[in-house]
Amino acid sequence: MHDYPDVLLHIDGQWRAGRAGATLPVHDPATGQRIGSVAVAETADLDEALAAAERGFALWRRVPAAERAQRLQAAARLLRERADGIARLLTLENGKPLAEAQAEVRFGADIVDWFAAEGQRVAGRIVAPRGEHQIAQVFKEPVGPVAAFTPWNFPINQLVRKLCGALATGCSVIAKAPEETPASPAELVRAFVDAGVPAGVIGLVYGRPEAISSHLIPHPVVRKVTFTGSTAVGKQLAALAGAHMKRVTMELGGHAPVIVAEDCDVDRAAKIAAAAKFRNAGQVCISPTRFLVAQPVKARFVAGLAAAARTLQLGHGLEAATRMGPLANPRRLDAVQRLVGDAVERGAQVAAGGERLGHTGHFYLPTVLDDVPRDSLVFNEEPFGPVAAVRGYDTLDEAIAEANRLPYGLAAYAFTSDLRTAHALAQRLEVGMLWINQPAPAWPELPFGGVKDSGHGSEGGPESLESYLNTKTVSTLVI
Repeated sequence: MHDYPDVLLHIDGQWRAGRAGATLPVHDPATGQRIGSVAVAETADLDEALAAAERGFALWRRVPAAERAQRLQAAARLLRERADGIARLLTLENGKPLAEAQAEVRFGADIVDWFAAEGQRVAGRIVAPRGEHQIAQVFKEPVGPVAAFTPWNFPINQLVRKLCGALATGCSVIAKAPEETPASPAELVRAFVDAGVPAGVIGLVYGRPEAISSHLIPHPVVRKVTFTGSTAVGKQLAALAGAHMKRVTMELGGHAPVIVAEDCDVDRAAKIAAAAKFRNAGQVCISPTRFLVAQPVKARFVAGLAAAARTLQLGHGLEAATRMGPLANPRRLDAVQRLVGDAVERGAQVAAGGERLGHTGHFYLPTVLDDVPRDSLVFNEEPFGPVAAVRGYDTLDEAIAEANRLPYGLAAYAFTSDLRTAHALAQRLEVGMLWINQPAPAWPELPFGGVKDSGHGSEGGPESLESYLNTKTVSTLVI
């Protein structure tokens, strides 16, 4: 259907099935129908990928940074040339509207270009010596083969940051991409391969997540682990990596607060918040979720948010009129229904949506809940779906305390026209990223990561390259 491929592994420069021949089905979340399959990697396949990554690292680390950049830039050009075809596959397997999928692929190419340039700026330094006949130097060297684990909600843009962080610094990488959405990350890897990245430098595997992570992370070949996903799984993988002294970057769950101050442009805030909330059906780690609104403007904000939600056309992502697609799988549908039902039982009011749409596919109406109790599940668990939960506040101190109450610390949003309020929020909110009066521009030059239970390390900005590099001190006495 729609020419969706049977997706293969990529090991040591070859696209192939797993040695055992096992596959998993891939479904279109808008219809529930099987559209293809993905190859499963077993232990033998992983061992081949590890051996190839070790050889690839020995080769790639010696390629000059300028030449590595040329390969990355060539991959970016191929991504742009192939964007429409890759986006179509992404929509079929993920469900997001085609326009969102096209934007993801093209932004992925921009990310590649940025890392290509930034990788050429990695440098050590000369330190002032303590004596006339001494030379003190600091070198930056690639850490080694990387194991990268990525989720299904942004199959291109979650993986591309990890690939580029590794490749730009001279590391090889084995990517465990999502089984639910395997074709688009495979096409991303194909762009790098076709751009001339040597065999062994990039491996791509799929299969049983626990089996793959438990084999790759402890293996002595792997020197760094990068993971994007839930906090619970991230803690398990970080503990496993720590037991083997592996470098880690963790971009984990969030429950982003949105503070809407009385002095803001309320109508504009509602419009921006709605676009951010319902992007990718709310299945975004930095999606705004807990809306804390000043009491005098709450009714107007909720009305604007609900009106925006009701205008969204749901449907298959390949249909031109579609503005929001389905949830990715039945698990997400069940989870959203549970959270909304709990909030309503505790006294929340449904301002928009609040129910499943139809019985084909995994569609849930864009939902706005008002007067949501603090002890409701949706105000304490990441919804990862198209649900905006709103409650009022009387003072800014109260809003900040509520925003910081949970162990999450990934992202936050605020709307205000008062510089004093903006400054207070910048100083006091316990998050890795804060966007004021705008949606989230996750440009590659900006750090991207969280604090507290939302992880550590960055997948954007110059800071993102540090975790792929070792620092070596060389002090020489000239005799």
